[in-house]
Amino acid sequence: MPAPGPPAAQPPALDGGWGWVVVACSFLALLLGYGSPTSVGVLYPEWLLAFQEGKALTAFVGSLVNGIGLIVAPICSVCVLNFGARPVTVFSGVMVAGGLMLSAFTPSVPFLIFSYSIVVGVGVGLLYAATVTITCLYFDKRRGLALGIMTTGTSVGGFLYGTLQIELIERFGLDGCLLIVGALALNVVACAGPMRPLTQSKYYIKQRAAILERAAKEQKLRREEEPGNQKPSAKDPVITVETNELLVRRKSLFSCSAFIMMIKIKMSHYSQCLSSMLSLLQDRVLMALCISLFLFSVGGFPPQVFLEDMARSSGVSEGITSISLVSLNSIGSGVGKLVLGVIADVPRVDSFLLYALTMGVSGLGVLLIPLTSSYLQLQVLSAVLGFQSGNWALTPYVTIQVVGVEKLAEAHGILMFFGGVGLVLGPPVVGSFYDFCQSYDVAFYLGGSCMMAGSLTLFLAAMLLRTQNPRPPPPETEPISCTVTTARDTTSPVT
Repeated sequence: MPAPGPPAAQPPALDGGWGWVVVACSFLALLLGYGSPTSVGVLYPEWLLAFQEGKALTAFVGSLVNGIGLIVAPICSVCVLNFGARPVTVFSGVMVAGGLMLSAFTPSVPFLIFSYSIVVGVGVGLLYAATVTITCLYFDKRRGLALGIMTTGTSVGGFLYGTLQIELIERFGLDGCLLIVGALALNVVACAGPMRPLTQSKYYIKQRAAILERAAKEQKLRREEEPGNQKPSAKDPVITVETNELLVRRKSLFSCSAFIMMIKIKMSHYSQCLSSMLSLLQDRVLMALCISLFLFSVGGFPPQVFLEDMARSSGVSEGITSISLVSLNSIGSGVGKLVLGVIADVPRVDSFLLYALTMGVSGLGVLLIPLTSSYLQLQVLSAVLGFQSGNWALTPYVTIQVVGVEKLAEAHGILMFFGGVGLVLGPPVVGSFYDFCQSYDVAFYLGGSCMMAGSLTLFLAAMLLRTQNPRPPPPETEPISCTVTTARDTTSPVT
């Protein structure tokens, strides 16, 4: 089967111009899509009162909506690669809005897990993959700055929605809040408009190739129908050829040999992908990074869900109408992403050790939560933990140090999978400890210990990475020779 032509070369990144419009739209899309899932800690106490279920089961709603977007990251990347960023963004906006509105009519927590956690979670996963992909296509030298600005949309959305959802619940109730937030999320569809693709998607290329091939066949048939070449048939040759092709395709599809061959091809492709991932997991440094990210996610996400409920149950938030803990955490996260991203660009800074340091400080902050005695102390800890959680922006830097740029996509997908599993398991584990002990203290001690263990694992992995890939010696600053002679003047040195 002849190919329609060589694929067009990828156009160079623009590093400005319309790219900043794409960054602005991606920022707004993440703000609208991630606003409610990021500030789910505000909805958690209301769901406890509405459904009267255990804290472990109810907390599973908030953990799953944030974790499932990372778990399905490889599938979302394939969708963006095949269909393009703009269609995927439109579809994700419909999914997020539909899931939020459907959650307003949920009769139980299990249905809420489907409508809010799974539907909204897959929607934000598709949205994140699409916005990151289109931003990377438009930027090269300023890609880090563009990604830093774009990803802060999730933090700004968490800050704004943390306050907005409280006001909406007081005025319209929990159901009215979810309906209004869902209507706002529908504006993600409009944000997809300016995301003009620089390269055509694989689905478009395949469809165009099929159309060109079909046009070539029709042109060949017309030439054969010309007088002197072949006697025209009484039937329409185009219809005859299309009917014959359809019958051949049906026979080949339902034939046993073709079906077995198709299964073999698919299994061969899947086995190659699996072997490639397993080969990456054989790297001890990458495996240590996966374990540390899992431990960090298990202990780092529960405070975002339970801090507000802990403040209410302990009575330290009575009579306080200041900014919520969820909003402070989101503000700190947005600032942390920008600041840590800028620090990681400094040549003398080891992003691996910086990542381990931020993880250790986060673990220490979680360990201090049970020792707080006022709402102001909880606010300070919430802001500090949010700032340290901005180390998610360092994940690409650390991954490149371990596997290089060539394997970045596969390794980053593996890391996101481990992080997503940790996000899913963290809040239910902490909620189970509360249901058993009727106190958050043991749960936070456990979470902080997990984060400290992850930090220690990362420090050891950094030492191992330096042993495997030692830094080249610095160039000598002293000149090799103080005099240089030339052919024209062999007696005078050039200084």
